[in-house]
Formats: sequence, structure tokens, C-alpha cells
Amino acid sequence: MNLIERVKNILVTPQTEWMVVDTENATPQSLLIGYVLPLSIISAIGPILSGIFLSSGFVITAFIAFISTLIGYYISVYIVDLLAPSFSSEKNLNKSAQLVAYSSTPIYIAGFLSFIPVIGGLLKFVAIVYSIYITYLGLGPLKQTPEDKKVIYLLVAILVMVGITIIVAAVLGGILFAAFGMGAVGLGGMHP
Repeated sequence: MNLIERVKNILVTPQTEWMVVDTENATPQSLLIGYVLPLSIISAIGPILSGIFLSSGFVITAFIAFISTLIGYYISVYIVDLLAPSFSSEKNLNKSAQLVAYSSTPIYIAGFLSFIPVIGGLLKFVAIVYSIYITYLGLGPLKQTPEDKKVIYLLVAILVMVGITIIVAAVLGGILFAAFGMGAVGLGGMHP
């Protein structure tokens, strides 16, 4: 299946698409190269477009988002897989990679559209909520998660993934902004 078809199907008919995904063979690496990487590049275009119109440092921000996405993908795949037995789910790294890669589709698309004033922020919020829903739908077919364990598995995985994403982005941001002489980022507005 090509990239555009997969994006469309995962967004429009996720429940049906998870059944198709479950029949496919993919590895974390093949999904990184064939799906996550292209969509991460597309997603990084939104902050660049926003930055062109709104602020300096937009290329660094886009780069941080891009690298954070790639690192977050790999860490999330391993976390989802490590958590699986705790929730009576199948421990299968390839299926975890499919779940993480494809369920992030709305977030990639919203990242691209983030340059649109006001609507961009709203789209990001909607994308996060929809991504959570898509992940929930994929837990049964891909991870064989029992119905009574899906919600807690989803919540624990999301909390861990969000925490990792924040940490990775903060570390990368601190390093890159400091390297380019742009001062400290974030916490309390402290600057060196």
C-alpha cells in the first residue's frame, strides 16, 4: 500500500485499516523509512511556515520537532511492546511499531497544518484526541489486547510516550538553542 492510501485509510476508516495492517509484515526500521520519516518531514514544514511569518528560530524549532518525532517513535515502539504483557497483550515489536507509526498519522498531518493561525492549534488538539482513539482501535487487532485492558494500557502508554517526547524535545531544544547562541529555552524564562 502506498503512503497516501495508508494515510487516507487510517484517517477515514481506521477500524477497517487496522485489520489490513494486521495482515502486513513490517519492522520498526521499514516503518521508520517508509512512513514515519516522510510524514515527519511533512509535519516539520508547518513550524517552518509558521516561523517564516511569526518568529526567528523557526528552523531550529522544526528540526527539534523532526528529531524528537524520530527518537520518540523508536522509544515509543519499545515502551508499547514492553508494556504489552502487563495488559495481557501480545509482545510483538513489529506490531507495536505498526501501532505507534500509524496511530500518529493525525498528529503528522496536524503538524503540517499548524502554520494556519488559530485553526492550526485547534487542529493539533483534535489530532491528538483522534490519534488516541485510533490507537485504542488498533490495540485489539495488533496487540490482541482484551477489551477490559485497552483503556488502562492506552493511558499508561500515552503518559509514558508524552513524558519521553517532552524530555527529548527539552534536551534537544536546550542543546540546539544554546549551540546557536539563542539562550535558554523554557523553564521560567531563565537565560544565561
